[in-house]
Amino acid sequence: MPLSTSNALRVKMMDQTQIEMKPGNEMKPQDEMKKVLETALLVSHEPLSLHQIGKLFETEIDNDGLRALLEEIKADWSGRGVELVQVASGWRFQARSEYQRYINRLSPEKPPKYSRAVLETLAIIAYRQPATRGDIEDIRGVAVSPNILKTLEGRGWIDVIGHRDVPGRPGLYATTKQFLDDMNLRSLQELPSLDQFVVNEQMLLTEAMMPAIEQPDEESGEEETESLSEEANAGTAA
Repeated sequence: MPLSTSNALRVKMMDQTQIEMKPGNEMKPQDEMKKVLETALLVSHEPLSLHQIGKLFETEIDNDGLRALLEEIKADWSGRGVELVQVASGWRFQARSEYQRYINRLSPEKPPKYSRAVLETLAIIAYRQPATRGDIEDIRGVAVSPNILKTLEGRGWIDVIGHRDVPGRPGLYATTKQFLDDMNLRSLQELPSLDQFVVNEQMLLTEAMMPAIEQPDEESGEEETESLSEEANAGTAA
């Protein structure tokens, strides 16, 4: 006796269910969670913290469990052009450094260039934080132009976290999570040690920071540094 349309559809659905339920065909919960994690990380424009990642699942997963999943995903993507990394703000996918120059060709805008004075100031704050403007001037041996600090604040790399309890209450500068993220660092402890620094005119500059910050050409850098020094001297004279 031929099956009715509704019965035939029901049998077909049962057969499909049996196929899906065969051993080896069902997706393991852990694999499903990894797919969810990969999707969220790939579409996110910012690093995701463990707290944010935990919100993806209805079942509560402790941080150790989330880290284990992330490490598995990191291993799955090893050897590809994109890698999963942990920075100060959380986890994110990014192009491997050796392929970044190809990605840069897609963007007509060149990354901002910073003078040596800006980079020196940033390095001093990173290693001596919290530091006041006076601390920076003592190390550099020259006046620090307000424009230098404004440039670093505008980039989101430094911020005033308090004031020193001395006359004038100068602001105390420190680096931010944005700075660590842009340098692909999880914490300040991952900064290169001082013995990896290059000493140039009594200024400490780390070569490890240079790939993340494009420096100007030598001539343009000198011109910009000189102009900033002139502005600082003019402000001091005023």
